[in-house]
Amino acid sequence: MVRIISSLVGAAFVLALAIALFGSVSGVLSDPAVPTAVEEFHRAPKDIAFTSDGMTGKFDLRQVQRGFQVYKEVCSACHSLTHVAFRDLTKIGYSDAEVKKIAADWSNKQSVQDPKSGDRTERSNVASDHFPHVYYPGQGNPPDLSLITKARHDGPAYVASLLTGYTDQPAALLKKFPDSKTPDGLYYNPYFANLNIAMPPPLASEGQVTYTDGTRPTVDQMAKDVAAFLVWTAEPELEQRHSTGWAVLIFLLIGTALAYGSYRTIWRNVKH
Repeated sequence: MVRIISSLVGAAFVLALAIALFGSVSGVLSDPAVPTAVEEFHRAPKDIAFTSDGMTGKFDLRQVQRGFQVYKEVCSACHSLTHVAFRDLTKIGYSDAEVKKIAADWSNKQSVQDPKSGDRTERSNVASDHFPHVYYPGQGNPPDLSLITKARHDGPAYVASLLTGYTDQPAALLKKFPDSKTPDGLYYNPYFANLNIAMPPPLASEGQVTYTDGTRPTVDQMAKDVAAFLVWTAEPELEQRHSTGWAVLIFLLIGTALAYGSYRTIWRNVKH
């Protein structure tokens, strides 16, 4: 009797689950989700190649230096690089004297606290300092760019696409989604997550930066250069990691060959 009751309870439980599953599936099939403006008009990053891409990627130090120049003259007023120290710039070709001058001339100063009074003051940067933090009272912190290319899918391509992606809203978007008009104070950019971004176009015109190596500073060129620089800030040891990785792979291949040869030598006359 107990077995019969248990079987009936189990069957009822399975039947209830089956009914619930059927209702969920039929509801989805009969009433498909309506696509949103973001789903229809958001774009994936452009297909942009960088010298640092791939397993054998290396930095183009001239491009990285140009990117630093773009960051310094355009981006640094709003965005921090708190995980990077001024002295790290020697790794991309700047001399110690140049680094000291860059640090001393940097517009944002280091915030320090007097241990006796507790008051906060500022001092000039030195080479051992990290890039000073950028903060807007009452508005919070704009995104730190130190690791931005690691924090976004297709990081460098995303950065370059975003910087060159500002445009007017398409008429088709406003026609199909009239409630999706870009709010005042925001800017339409199809490469941004929700299509509307608070940052004004930072690279608005050609010639915002005068490159010291004579490269023509088009908007597209400046965007690619600063993206290449941010790849370096996110992973300055990239080239060393690639070199180590290849050395490890070669070691493993040789070790595997030696192990197999040893196996064949030791066990060749042994049945197993």
